[in-house]
Amino acid sequence: MSARRLGRPEMLLPTAAAGLTVTAFALLPAYTDAGLSSFDVYNTFQIFARLGLLALALGLTMIAGEFDLSVVGTYALGGMLTVQAGQEHYAYGLLAAVAAGAAIGLVQGGLIAGLKLPSMPVTLATYIALLGLTSALSGGLTRTYSNASVTLWVDRTVLTYFSPRSLITLGLFVLAAVVLSLTRWGRELRAIGGDRRASRVAGVRVDRLLVGTFVASGVLSALGGSLLSFSLGSANPDPGVQPLIVAAAAALLGGVSLTGGRGNPLGLLGGIMGVALLTEIVTVAALPVYVTQLFFAGLLGIIVVIDAPDLHSALVRERTRLRAGTSRPSPAGAQPGNQT
Repeated sequence: MSARRLGRPEMLLPTAAAGLTVTAFALLPAYTDAGLSSFDVYNTFQIFARLGLLALALGLTMIAGEFDLSVVGTYALGGMLTVQAGQEHYAYGLLAAVAAGAAIGLVQGGLIAGLKLPSMPVTLATYIALLGLTSALSGGLTRTYSNASVTLWVDRTVLTYFSPRSLITLGLFVLAAVVLSLTRWGRELRAIGGDRRASRVAGVRVDRLLVGTFVASGVLSALGGSLLSFSLGSANPDPGVQPLIVAAAAALLGGVSLTGGRGNPLGLLGGIMGVALLTEIVTVAALPVYVTQLFFAGLLGIIVVIDAPDLHSALVRERTRLRAGTSRPSPAGAQPGNQT
């Protein structure tokens, strides 16, 4: 049974990704002139902290069979609100960002669940609107955070390899894993992602669960942007599309299905750690940036093909047909060696 579970995509993909990238990272001194130090491990966890909550937010909605494109807009707005509202005390900025993320998720979830709207156009419109709002709040300029003590604290070294920011991100992944494993929310979230109509028939409160999932996505995205602004000491009104691409790649690499109903936070953790390690490998080995882009493009292509339901069904039908053909009995009187 354990071998069968390990062979499932939600376990196999993140385990293989993390294992391969850890191996490649450990072997860096063997095929480059660069050596490894504890700072390289620390920096890997810093990359993880920068994008981890974004990948977790997106992954949760994908498990539910939705896709929250607005996570990057919420990420940018959360960072900007943190800088502007948290100048006197960091807690004010943090609360403003989290409240805004929850409100965005509540509105989006209500529209999608209440009006039965597809999530892609709704969250795309929200993403564009949030970038416009963030730019309007900042006048289109990068805003500086003046509380240097907070900036130094979130990135200070803890236990050689971590920082408070990376430990907070790890803690939220663990919390999400516990909630999805030990509560009804996790089981029902996968159920509505796999078959929403059957879930309704079974008594699952689909609309409430969808709204809660989008609220969680908004809070995590805003908190990720808030922590990044604390770290950088500034907020950028437009982070670009790269964070969304990396978060989507990490979610798919973490075993989340494109069609929903599959995935877990620990798999997402493996996926984003694989992405963080790959990014650090490219940095340490001084490889061109396009190497990472080509890798992500190839990776997404492979995952899409593997995860395609029609392809899987066709392969199953072909295997069944071949088995039926080999097991079909020979016609009577047509035994080998008998000739008329």
